[in-house]
Amino acid sequence: MGRSVSKKYFASPDLLLGFDTETTGLDVASERAISYGFAAYERGRPVWSEHIFVKPDRPISPGAQRVHGVSMEELEAKYLAHEAVSVPMGLIRAVAILRDYLSRGASIVGANVSFFDIEMLRRSYSSVLHKDLRVDLQIDRIPVIDVIQHDEAIEPRSVNPRRRSLTHLCQYYGVDPGGHNALSDARAAVEVFLAQIVRNDEQRRAAAAQISLPLSFDRSDVPLRGY
Repeated sequence: MGRSVSKKYFASPDLLLGFDTETTGLDVASERAISYGFAAYERGRPVWSEHIFVKPDRPISPGAQRVHGVSMEELEAKYLAHEAVSVPMGLIRAVAILRDYLSRGASIVGANVSFFDIEMLRRSYSSVLHKDLRVDLQIDRIPVIDVIQHDEAIEPRSVNPRRRSLTHLCQYYGVDPGGHNALSDARAAVEVFLAQIVRNDEQRRAAAAQISLPLSFDRSDVPLRGY
């Protein structure tokens, strides 16, 4: 889902929207989001964010809870305190945010965002609201920047087989990790992308400097011409 481009970026699009979800499990076909995180950056600066908690309609798997640390009891308490929404309302709000920012020309940034976050959103949107996200949001045309794919374009796994999860990319590029919090991970993904651009630009400048070094040679053997 989404139009992810595997290329090296040397400049950032003007408007970026980091997007991440925490979920009840890893199966995009059957699990649900328990939170959505959005972090908007304009010309490289954070300008807006939102963190949506959702009371899911199915249990959180023990493995998923170990990762993000959020229990069903916490989400039920948030729901009663009006700090979490139902599954349908979470989907409606998440899609509204994506639609708004895409209409402004934003690129969506995340880690494995097309195949996990957007795909889970699509499947839940279909099974819960009985609507097609390919029609309502045209998700096949969404401009997506996946920081994992971008890192592989910068340095292929055949060159360096280092691990490339969002946590590992944060460590590699010196970015504060999100810690499996949807909002923090959305922010971290954008920060990693911006750090990747800086790295790309530094490498390009270094390569250009080597190419443009002046050549020096001894002119003593060059015959003089008379005019």
